[in-house]
Amino acid sequence: MRMSEGVEWGLHCCVALGWIGQDEVVSTARLAAKFGLPAAYLNKSLQALVRAGILVSSAGPKGGFRLARAPARITLLEVVDAIEGQEAAFRCTEIRRNGEGAAPPAECRRPCAIASAMRGAEAAWRKELSRQTIAMVMDKAPRSAAERTVRWHAFA
Repeated sequence: MRMSEGVEWGLHCCVALGWIGQDEVVSTARLAAKFGLPAAYLNKSLQALVRAGILVSSAGPKGGFRLARAPARITLLEVVDAIEGQEAAFRCTEIRRNGEGAAPPAECRRPCAIASAMRGAEAAWRKELSRQTIAMVMDKAPRSAAERTVRWHAFA
């Protein structure tokens, strides 16, 4: 499974906004400059996070983004789903029913073993991401990263 880089960008922005403080607003341009990202593309990820209720945006010269709720109440899965969508990673098209080696109809009444295995793996992956929060990532990151982010914001 491959996720878009927007997931990484969104997660890093959420962590940075968490360190800066829930009431602080940061523009797309500033966040893009902090991480060396293209602002137009980053903005698409940030807008997806707004639609999901993870970020709040404000317009105007002092506008930007801030966390919509405490970092401990934002899961990694929410960020992934906001940017990637909730569609299953694996789509079974039942190819076992096709071609010269097609399975008999009676065998196809049971779920495909491959689809079951893939769905189980994805469920485990999603469950683990739902257990992890932005606050947990913030706590695991080096203290120096948090300090650099706070200094960077202070000199805006």
